[in-house]
Amino acid sequence: MMAVAAAIVTALTVYAVIGLCFGILFVTLGIHRVDEQAKGSSIGFRLIILPGVTAFWPLLLARWIRGLSEPPLETNAHRARAMDGGSS
Repeated sequence: MMAVAAAIVTALTVYAVIGLCFGILFVTLGIHRVDEQAKGSSIGFRLIILPGVTAFWPLLLARWIRGLSEPPLETNAHRARAMDGGSS
């Protein structure tokens, strides 16, 4: 049982270290490629988003590699209703 717990802790530690390394690289070099509105953002903003970037690094890495600069358009019932003029 302890071996399983140790393996989980090790895996989470590796994930966090990779995420932090990616996060530092991303907030310094890549943020403007994924979000054009973040161009010229302050160091404070970049420090605020660093924990989130560290946690979601696989998703942001995929967006960075694909070169997507705009977030995907949300599709849900509310947006569909608004797009058709709000008619029932």
